[in-house]
Amino acid sequence: MPSDAILRRLLALHPKVIDLSLDRMRRLLAVLGHPERHLPPVIHVAGTNGKGSLVAYLRAMHEAAGKTVHVYTSPHLVRFHERVRVAGRLIAEDALTDLLARCEALNEGQNVTFFEVTTAAALLAFAETPADVLLLEVGLGGRLDATNVVDRPVLTAITPVSLDHQQYLGDTVDLIAAEKAGIIKPGVPCVVGPQGPEAAAVIAAEAAKLGAPLIAHGRDWTVTPTDRGFRWQGPGGPLDLPRPALPGAHQIENAGSAVACARTLGTLDDAAIAAGIARVEWPARLQRLTRGPLVEMLSPGAELWLDGGHNPAAGEILAAHFGGARDGRPLHLIAGMLNTKDASGFFRPLNGIAADVQTVAIPDEVNSLAPDALAGFARDAGLTATTAPSVEAAMAAVPPGPSRVLICGSLYLAGTVLAENG
Repeated sequence: MPSDAILRRLLALHPKVIDLSLDRMRRLLAVLGHPERHLPPVIHVAGTNGKGSLVAYLRAMHEAAGKTVHVYTSPHLVRFHERVRVAGRLIAEDALTDLLARCEALNEGQNVTFFEVTTAAALLAFAETPADVLLLEVGLGGRLDATNVVDRPVLTAITPVSLDHQQYLGDTVDLIAAEKAGIIKPGVPCVVGPQGPEAAAVIAAEAAKLGAPLIAHGRDWTVTPTDRGFRWQGPGGPLDLPRPALPGAHQIENAGSAVACARTLGTLDDAAIAAGIARVEWPARLQRLTRGPLVEMLSPGAELWLDGGHNPAAGEILAAHFGGARDGRPLHLIAGMLNTKDASGFFRPLNGIAADVQTVAIPDEVNSLAPDALAGFARDAGLTATTAPSVEAAMAAVPPGPSRVLICGSLYLAGTVLAENG
C-alpha cells in the first residue's frame, strides 16, 4: 500500500527506534499548526499492563452510549492502520497516506523518531475529524512519550505499574512509576488501577504536587467477583456488572478501572457501562483462536490460545488464568520474545503450570531472541524447553490428545500469528 512506502522512509529519520524526548514532537506539531490544541476531550492512559484493555473497555462503553470515539494505540498486530481509529473506524488507506505525506513534507527530513512522526499524523487526523472523545494510549513511559503533548486532558488513567522497558524508564518500580505519573496534569482527575506500594506512593505524591484529584483502587473504588460478573463500589454508589467479555480474572480489575473512569467523567449511564463490559473486544490478549490453519492442526479436545504479554507481570496473569483450569488438560507453550525483555521473569510464574515450552524466533524481527537463548531462559525458570524452527513446526510437535496450547511472549509474534492464521 502507498502508506507502507512512506512508513519505511519515516523509519530512517532517526538512528534510534526509541529516543524519549518531547522537543522534536513539539517542533513538528508547531509546523503542523498545533493539532494537539484542537482535539476532542482526551482521556490519556499510561501503565505497564492493561493499558490496551482499559482503552478497549472505554471505547466499548462510549460506543454503547452512541458516542463517536477516536482511539490511538500501539503497537499494531497486523497492519499499521490498527493504531489509528478515527470516529469509530480504522483509518482509511488514502487518509493515512495523505496525513503521513503531509507530516513527512513539513518535517523536511529533520531528526524525528518513527513513533513521534506517526503520532503527529494521528493527532492531525483526530483534530480534523469531529468526535465526542479521544482515547490516547501512551507508547512508552509517559513523561517524555510523544503522546504527552496534550496540556489539558479531561482525565488521565494509570494501569498497574511493574518492571518493563528498564533500559528506558529505570530499573526500579518507583522510577518507572515516576515516568508513568508524568501524564498527570494540574487539576485533572487521575484514575489509578491496582498498584504495589512503591508505585502507589510515587503516583500519589505526583498527584498531590499538581493538585490532581486521585481516584485510586483500594481506597476510592474496589471490585468484587460475583456469580454473574462483579460488583464495583466507589463514587456514585455500587454497581453490579456482567462478566467482562475479555477472559482472565485480571480483567475484572481492568474493567473496574474503566468503570472508575466512566463514573469520574459522568458522561456515561450505567447501561452503557454494563453493555461495554459485555461487548468489549481486544485481540491477542488471552484470545482463544477458533479457526484457521493452526487451529486445524489441533487434536480433538484441544484449544489454541494467543497472548502478547511479555513481562513478569504478564507471566503471572497467564499462570493465574491457566493454573485455574482444573480439567486435567496440560498446557503447552510456544514462545517467542524480544531480546529487551526479562524472559526468565516471564517464564518463572509458569513453572508448575506449563508442561513444556517450545521456543521460536519472531519472524522478520531483528531484536528477536534466538530460540536457543530463549529456551535457556525458560530452563533457568524451571521449565522443560526445546526449540522449533517455526510456530507451525511447534504446533506439529505438540503431543496428541486434549490439551491447551498457548502462543505467547510478544505482541509482534501474536501479530504474525494472526496474519498467517487468517
